[in-house]
Amino acid sequence: MVSSRAAECVRRGTPFPVTELSVRPFERLAEATAPDGTLLSLCRHDGAYLIRVDGVELMSTRRSHSERELARLACASLAGATAPHVLIGGLGFGFTLRAALEILPADARVLVAELVPEVIEWNRNPEYDLAGDALRDPRVDLRHTDVSNVLRESPGVFDAILLDVDNGAEPLTTADNGRLYGAAGIRRTLAALKSDGCVAYWSATLVPQFMKLLGRVGLEASAQQVRAHATSGPLHTIILARRAVKAAPVA
Repeated sequence: MVSSRAAECVRRGTPFPVTELSVRPFERLAEATAPDGTLLSLCRHDGAYLIRVDGVELMSTRRSHSERELARLACASLAGATAPHVLIGGLGFGFTLRAALEILPADARVLVAELVPEVIEWNRNPEYDLAGDALRDPRVDLRHTDVSNVLRESPGVFDAILLDVDNGAEPLTTADNGRLYGAAGIRRTLAALKSDGCVAYWSATLVPQFMKLLGRVGLEASAQQVRAHATSGPLHTIILARRAVKAAPVA
């Protein structure tokens, strides 16, 4: 709230001291520890929720456009499919999940794998306006597990795999998340796809080495840069990849 003195300055167009402004504080609502010991904090600021990693913002409810675009781009071709099966690695604040559910048909199945149990609790907590409604959708199967375990146990199962894990190809939270973006992790993801399936990666930045690695493993990949907000904010990267189509032999 601006004081009466500051309001009068605004009305007259005269400068006023910044100390006259009341800055809304960050509320630290809860904390969690990732498997490697990294500290995650759930915070609220001016009506928005944030997860911070050792004090650095990892995600915010004010910056969800690129997470929604991850689902839109990966699931667009499944809107008219029969009983598609989708895997989402990383729950976050549920924006990718919500966007996928808006696109997918009523007979779809969506498996969400989340490594940190507190993130699940925060989203289910009715005191926070997060992803509780989406998690109650009957199409959703939420599991507290490492997405790598799901990939390993699910050969040829998924029509689409959406990986919004950590900070993307350059992990910020849990060092072990980097395994998803190495050659072995990519092959494991590829093995869990149906023959015509699609894998989509969210990444905070475009990592050229990762794009090259996808090609070496046998995927055709394209990258799109998307704003954190619909029209502003930093650029994030959405990578879509499918099995490379082998060229027919020349007669």
